[in-house]
Amino acid sequence: MREDGRDLWSAYRMRWKRRRLIWRSVRSRHDLESVVDRTDRIDPDHVLAFSTARNEYTRLPHFLTHYRTLGVGHFLFVLNNSDDASEGFLADQPDVSLWRTHDSYKASRFGVDWTTWLQFRFGNRHWCLTVDVDELLVYPHSDTRTLSDLTARLAQTNATAMGALMLDMYPKGPLDQATYTPGQDPTEILQYFDAAPYRAQRQFPAQNLWVQGGPRDRAFFADHPARAPTLNKLPLVHWNRRFAYLNSTHSALPPRLNHAWDGPACISGDDRLSGALLHTKFLPDVVTRSREEKMRQEHFGQPEDFDAYYDWLSSAPDLWHDQSVAYQGWRPLMEMGLISNGGWA
Repeated sequence: MREDGRDLWSAYRMRWKRRRLIWRSVRSRHDLESVVDRTDRIDPDHVLAFSTARNEYTRLPHFLTHYRTLGVGHFLFVLNNSDDASEGFLADQPDVSLWRTHDSYKASRFGVDWTTWLQFRFGNRHWCLTVDVDELLVYPHSDTRTLSDLTARLAQTNATAMGALMLDMYPKGPLDQATYTPGQDPTEILQYFDAAPYRAQRQFPAQNLWVQGGPRDRAFFADHPARAPTLNKLPLVHWNRRFAYLNSTHSALPPRLNHAWDGPACISGDDRLSGALLHTKFLPDVVTRSREEKMRQEHFGQPEDFDAYYDWLSSAPDLWHDQSVAYQGWRPLMEMGLISNGGWA
């Protein structure tokens, strides 16, 4: 009986937390200034993509190409204190609606309040893809089947969301040695990833998954594994106005959404349909961006605790080692148990 009471109390707390998050996201609409609004072009069957960005002009051309190829119907972007060519570039794209803000990224829950408001306003009953500009989604058959095919399969299995492993991609050699050209596929430079080890556990009361591992865990956080980056995400959700992301796209409310995925099959045995987000953070500009982000202190709850991490990235480390695996598409990822097809032949 006592345990049932604790469960009811946790459910009550999470319900009110979700309502507070939705309410603060609705209030955050006042932070946003419309640059160009083409949301009248959104069709009921469109898969929508949501993203917050700052000075990502070099990544944007390939990002749009990648997701257009997958079948995104409309992109909704928030630019936060961006002073490069991103705004003009995005404003010219016929399938993009764009907002700008000069408010604090950290105070907006790292942009989640802004995208949650846009999802509340435009994403209800749509499949919504929420990704950073340095994340490229791949999934079983993503070279031949669109997001519409994927979401139809998810709906067929009564899935509300699809999980994905954030797979850190990196080059061989120091991070600042290559040259990247806007429009180029980042995986031509960032050719490698860590196939293992990864670890997962559940956290309460939100019942969210916590997956860690990969090259940053191995190369920098080995002595403090609890501080290593969280690698599980729920980037694709059949959105409802009652939903809210809790911590980036790592977790969501209501808690049942967090049970859409138990982590990579190689560690959890979960063979439900899942994907990977190829994380292209480690392009050559990561060195200068890390120095800048250390000064801005807009990332992480206690940014001063990560000064050494930014210093490490600023030194252009070599993340490659003799167990690094070359990326060759989604099929090897499935064979390694990093993504699963859920019986989708």
